[in-house]
Amino acid sequence: MKIKELIVVEGRDDTVAIKRAVNADTIETGGSAIHTWVIEKIRLAQQKRGVIIFTDPDYQGERIRRIISKAVPGCKHAFITQEDGTKKGDIGVENASPEVIVRALADVRTEMIESAGEITAEDMLAYGLTSGGDSKERRIKLGEKLGIGYANAKQLLARLNAFQIKREEFEAAMQAIDKERE
Repeated sequence: MKIKELIVVEGRDDTVAIKRAVNADTIETGGSAIHTWVIEKIRLAQQKRGVIIFTDPDYQGERIRRIISKAVPGCKHAFITQEDGTKKGDIGVENASPEVIVRALADVRTEMIESAGEITAEDMLAYGLTSGGDSKERRIKLGEKLGIGYANAKQLLARLNAFQIKREEFEAAMQAIDKERE
């Protein structure tokens, strides 16, 4: 599988894992301290070929994703679950199997600069995503079902709208989550 866009990863081991799975070029951020020249490189890549952000499914990975998204609007995003990216207690893209990486790249989401704003904070509350003992678990499952990764309630709402998740898709995912609990 050949990927046209440049894939932004955190480090060298992530690049190795990506190249094991697909034919693609990568840009490495070098960890969480993203230098301005790296942002400029990503900005140029976005203009020329497009960019897919593929960071680790942990706090630092999400932080890097937010920094890049803010500096370079309109990027595509690939996500893996923490379970798929964990090996011997270490979480990262480098631990994902080639099959998981291919699936994540096949399911990329494009962040839209202008969001449709269809999902509201009231929807989040009504579906038990913002409060209650199992709200975190429900957000994890929703992120997995929609392929947009885990986020806290505020970030999840922003992500649902930035990726223009339609109300029907959101409600179907929530119904499937509720059905699994029965």
